[in-house]
Amino acid sequence: MKVAFYAPLKPPDHPVPSGDRQLAQALLQALRAGGHETFVASRFRSYDRAGDAMRQARLRQLGGRLARRLIARYRRSTAPPDLWFTYHLYHKAPDWLGPAVSHALDIPYVVAEASVAAKQRNGVWALGYEGSVAAIEAAAATISLNPVDLAGIRMLRGAANTDEFVPPFRDLTAFAGPAARIAGTPHRGARLRLITVAMMRPGAKLASYRLLAAALARIPSPAWELVVVGDGPARADVEAAFARFEPGQVRLVGFLAASCVATWLRDSDIFLWPAIDEAFGMAFIEAQACGLPVVAGNAGGVGAVVASGRTGLLAPVGDVEAFAAATFRLLTDAELRQQMAREAMAYVRAEHDLSVGAARIDAVLRRVTAQHANRVPAGPIPTASP
Repeated sequence: MKVAFYAPLKPPDHPVPSGDRQLAQALLQALRAGGHETFVASRFRSYDRAGDAMRQARLRQLGGRLARRLIARYRRSTAPPDLWFTYHLYHKAPDWLGPAVSHALDIPYVVAEASVAAKQRNGVWALGYEGSVAAIEAAAATISLNPVDLAGIRMLRGAANTDEFVPPFRDLTAFAGPAARIAGTPHRGARLRLITVAMMRPGAKLASYRLLAAALARIPSPAWELVVVGDGPARADVEAAFARFEPGQVRLVGFLAASCVATWLRDSDIFLWPAIDEAFGMAFIEAQACGLPVVAGNAGGVGAVVASGRTGLLAPVGDVEAFAAATFRLLTDAELRQQMAREAMAYVRAEHDLSVGAARIDAVLRRVTAQHANRVPAGPIPTASP
C-alpha cells in the first residue's frame, strides 16, 4: 500500500531529538519493513502547549485549509495514498487533516498512540479535545503503544474489535552484540557501573533526575559509579542534583549517537530511570537489548516494556526509598543481576524488535483494508474547518 504518514505533535524529521520523534521514525521503518510505500503527508504541527483557545481555533482553521489542498492534490494524482496513518494525537495535538482527507478519498484512516483525556472536555484544551475525539471515532482502527491508553479508546469507540495494543518496538541493530557486563563482574576495580539515558528538560525529566540522585544518596555502599547520557536546557539543574557525590562517581557524557549509546550500555551493569510521567520509555528497550537489568518507576506503560521481576525491578513512581531499595538489591545480588541480564536480551528481541512490531502493524493494516473494501459506505463526517 501507499501510506500517507502524519504526526501532528512533531514530524519524524524534527530537529529536536525526543522519544516521540524516535517512535515516529520507528513506525515509518515498520511500515516500510512491511512492504508499504510511505511518505510524510504534512509537517503541520497542531500542538498547543499552553491551552490557548484562540490558537487552537487558528490551528483548526489552518488544518482545514491544508486538508482541502491535500484533497485537491491527491485527486489530481495518478497514485494517491491507499491509507492514512496518523501517529500520536491527543487534546494538545489533534489531527485536523487525516479524517477529512481519508473521507474525501475514501481510504482507511488509522491512528497510532492516541489518547483520550476526558477531563479536557470542558477544559482549556476543549477544542483540541473535540478534534482528537472526532479523529479517534473516525478511525478504521487504532493502535495503542501504551496499554494505559487502550481502555479510554475502547470506552469511546465501543466494543468494535478494531483497537489493538502493539508493544513499543525499536530497530535493535545498533544495540546487537555481546553485552560486556552481562556477567555483572566489574572490570574497573570494585565499582559496578550504573547508567541512565534521558534528555535534560524541565518538568518530569528533571524531577526524575532529582529522584535518581536522591535515591543513590540513600544507598549505603559506595561501590558504584553512574554514567548519565543526555543533554538539554536543564543540564545545570541536573549537575546540581548530583553535586553531592564524590568527584568522578557521576559522569555526564552529554548527548550521543545511538551507536555510542549502545557502547556505553554494553559496558555497564544496571540501567536506572525513575520514569516520572513517562509514557513507556524507549531507553528501557535499548538497555535491555544490551543485556542490562533495569530499575524503573512503574509509570504509564513502563510495565509494558520492562518485565517486572524478570528483566528488572519496578518501584512505585516517585518513591525514593523504594527506588533506592531496588537499586541496592541489584547492586548486591550478582546472581539476580546476571539472570535478569540474560532474560532482558531475550525478552526485547522477542517482543520489542522492529521486525516484531512491523509484523503486528502490517496485520492491522491488512485487516483494515480488507474490511474497508467490504464495508457499507459511511455517511458524511464533519469537515476540519469551523
